[in-house]
Amino acid sequence: MNTDTLPDSSYTAPPVLTVTALNQAVARLLERAFPLTWIAGEISNFTRASSGHWYFTLKDDAAQVRAVMFRGRAQFAGFTPREGDKVEVRALVTLYGARGDYQINVEAIRRAGVGALYEAFLRLKEKLTAQGLFDPRRKRGIPMFAKTVGIVTSPQAAALRDILTALKRRAPHVHVILYPTPVQGQLAPEKIAAAINTASRRAECDVLLVCRGGGSIEDLWSFNDEGVAHAIVACSMPVICGVGHETDFTIADFAADLRAATPTAAAELAATPRADWMASLKADAADLRRAMRRGLGDAAQTLDNVNRRLLNPAAQIDQQRLKLLALSTALTHATRAPLNQARFGLDRLRARWSGRRPDLALLRAALLAQGRRADTGMANRLAQRRHALDGLAAQLELLNPQRTLERGYAILTDEKGHVLRAPSQLQARQNIGVRLAEGSAQIGIASVQASLE
Repeated sequence: MNTDTLPDSSYTAPPVLTVTALNQAVARLLERAFPLTWIAGEISNFTRASSGHWYFTLKDDAAQVRAVMFRGRAQFAGFTPREGDKVEVRALVTLYGARGDYQINVEAIRRAGVGALYEAFLRLKEKLTAQGLFDPRRKRGIPMFAKTVGIVTSPQAAALRDILTALKRRAPHVHVILYPTPVQGQLAPEKIAAAINTASRRAECDVLLVCRGGGSIEDLWSFNDEGVAHAIVACSMPVICGVGHETDFTIADFAADLRAATPTAAAELAATPRADWMASLKADAADLRRAMRRGLGDAAQTLDNVNRRLLNPAAQIDQQRLKLLALSTALTHATRAPLNQARFGLDRLRARWSGRRPDLALLRAALLAQGRRADTGMANRLAQRRHALDGLAAQLELLNPQRTLERGYAILTDEKGHVLRAPSQLQARQNIGVRLAEGSAQIGIASVQASLE
């Protein structure tokens, strides 16, 4: 039997993939290799399915790729693309497994160039914030009683018609001044700023509305201008900005004293409805009438009370005379009573002082006797002390060394002044001092011989 033809039992065949598994593996590989990224291109073959999903092709001059944007993402797009629109999509590169088609799943879509405009918007906003233009403490309050409202917008704009309609409906008494300016185009920012400066310089309105209808970010870009922001901040009257729709925000909105969601909302914020003012005035008039009636009633009641307290002039004089007499009696009593009390106290103190007054003559005689006794005692004591002192002086005189020297004695001292008392302290050729009764001398010792006694 030839064993060479038998299969090797250690050999393992490679796994066999299904088409579905292959497509899933490729899809995972693509999604890992290409994370979410922004892709620019032109819309082609756009279709909106009944499910709400968007299907289209994104192409440029040399290539194209299929794209799908599911309903959950498409509803937040903000606009519906049209054939030929230049767009930028944020998408995930993947594979549609059912057909094996390479495609991109779109997460977000915006018009081409919007990203750069938005970045410019953020940079300008950060710059003006650092300059303090958006500081809430700088913003002014909107006047409650606006008689004249200024409007900066285009005369052909639908926003102007909306504002005028709202003002006519709410406050027909308000005077309106239009400062016309284009709100879109290359020169629009400069003209908008010039119109705001004109309104500020004339100062003929109570509040200024800077308005424009809705549109794309490019349409509203004239209000994302630094010059417009500075003009709004420098305006001499409060500024309400109503540009675009409720979701639209521009630099002018942040610089204004108050932002309105729409031009119509700006008009409503600028002028309180006439009906509200009339109702408020009626309520105030009713309050005034009630207050006046209440004041008149209080005054009448006060007058009655005063009338009841009012007396006849003669009776008032008699009453005042009795009151004066009572006050005079009280004053006399109040004056004399302390005086009598003080006099009684003084007499009592005088009697006590008389009983305790000392006999000066007797004290003086006793003082003289004590003085004499002190003088006699002092003299006796002094004599005794003097006698004792004389005795001590005589004893001291007996011990005086000078008297000893006068009897023929001498004091011997060495060179250092020490007194010599024994022959052993003497040495040959030694100089010693000798103190006598009438002076001292230096002598030298030739030799020393000890006494035999």
